[in-house]
Amino acid sequence: MSTPILASFYKSSSKLKECPKTAVPEYAFVGRSNVGKSTLINYLVNRKELAKTSGKPGKTQLINHFEVRESSKDQDPLWYLVDLPGYGYAKVSKTKKDEFQKLIYPYLENRENLMCVFVLIDSRHKPQPVDLNFMEWLGVKGVPFAMIFTKSDKLKKGALVKNVDAYNEEMLKVWEELPPQFATSSLKRSGAEEILDFIEETNAHFQP
Repeated sequence: MSTPILASFYKSSSKLKECPKTAVPEYAFVGRSNVGKSTLINYLVNRKELAKTSGKPGKTQLINHFEVRESSKDQDPLWYLVDLPGYGYAKVSKTKKDEFQKLIYPYLENRENLMCVFVLIDSRHKPQPVDLNFMEWLGVKGVPFAMIFTKSDKLKKGALVKNVDAYNEEMLKVWEELPPQFATSSLKRSGAEEILDFIEETNAHFQP
């Protein structure tokens, strides 16, 4: 059972060197635009408007750090939840997309206390090249990651299994083994406990 958590906004950064200087483990959340990232984050920490949701893709344009604690009495956070700008088909200019890449990739490649990147996948769709390419890049750079299939309530269980299997089939063309995987539904309130358990277990291996 996961430990109850309290989350609060800490700061936004427009470049890697502005990120908090801390020896606390971090977990980043990233995915294509409109994958339901903000909704998932709010569900995960049980806060309705911690991460700002929007019907307009590309809303997140900075590296956003949120402190996660067990209690309001705790002086230091247990870990940081990091909300990253979306990649892929955001309805923004090419210049803005290039800025996102210059922001995201240095953080992912160089952030020493980054324990895992949660790559969000829309479970309703067949494997998307942009997702597969991004995960392959993480593998090449040696960045640990896990897959979260969002919006699982939007399709029947059989269809969900079929779509996940399709991703796994594509992944195994490149990977010797699959990364950790989770299926979530913010509407049906499912999947958060498994993710938080994973984070708690991973934190046990963190060495500042």
